[in-house]
Amino acid sequence: MLLVLLALSLLIAVGYVMAEDSPQTPAERLWSPRLLDVTLEALRACVGTDSLSVRDGNTAQEALATLASVTGALAPASLIGVLFIKMFTVRPVVWRRKASISLAAMSDAPDYARAHESSEKAVIAVRFYNHILNVVMMEARAEAHLRYLQESPRDGTLVMYKQRLKILGEDGKPCDERVWSVVERAAPFTVWIPVDAEVSELPLSSLQGKELRGLEGVRIMVRFTAKAVGTGAALSDERWFRLDDEDLELGKFVSVEPDLSIPVGKWKGWKEFDELQPASSPEDPTRPAS
Repeated sequence: MLLVLLALSLLIAVGYVMAEDSPQTPAERLWSPRLLDVTLEALRACVGTDSLSVRDGNTAQEALATLASVTGALAPASLIGVLFIKMFTVRPVVWRRKASISLAAMSDAPDYARAHESSEKAVIAVRFYNHILNVVMMEARAEAHLRYLQESPRDGTLVMYKQRLKILGEDGKPCDERVWSVVERAAPFTVWIPVDAEVSELPLSSLQGKELRGLEGVRIMVRFTAKAVGTGAALSDERWFRLDDEDLELGKFVSVEPDLSIPVGKWKGWKEFDELQPASSPEDPTRPAS
């Protein structure tokens, strides 16, 4: 942005000195110290801190001064816009490198886990944590969606479909959106997505009753939104997951045990945030060790 303004100021200055009544030749004007002075004056005008003076009756200089003034009115707004975008495109959360798939009975939702004690159905766990310094979040929400391409029954062309997935709410029951009233910095949060089917290998072949074999472009998207306490500024982020071993892994993640007497980064299990608990047996990779 600054280089563009510098280039524009130089062009305005060249036109300005060429439009002056002067006994100097064009070459002498271009190499005179006055060109630098006019360039700096034009730059100040282009950023809105000064105006370019003109001689009465000099139409060319009037036009150049108007151009500099218009630029000076627009440039600050553009700069603020760029800074605003840069500020609020900072990702508010850090996502675990992969989503994990374990038995539903191993989820951290007590009622849901008890209801599936004798079930072989699996659940997907997506983890993340707030990493922004000096920003406290409130009204944090998470939702999940499935996207896939499928042939249209009308003419056989590929159509993109999007389906909202059920996730586990605070009470462990399937819902459309998970809500957290408080988001402590660096404390991990988990979005549990019931598969409603057994999973023994990847890629995932079925999800919440939708057969995925043969479909193209299949992805799971998890979106996180929140507000910053004090300013109310909206924060958002999302993560897309492939359904193979690039973005999914079989097993339960290492648990992070809260201890309010020490910083979050020192909680037991925090350093193993991206790791899995060891599997209990090769035959059942989704069941973690007891």
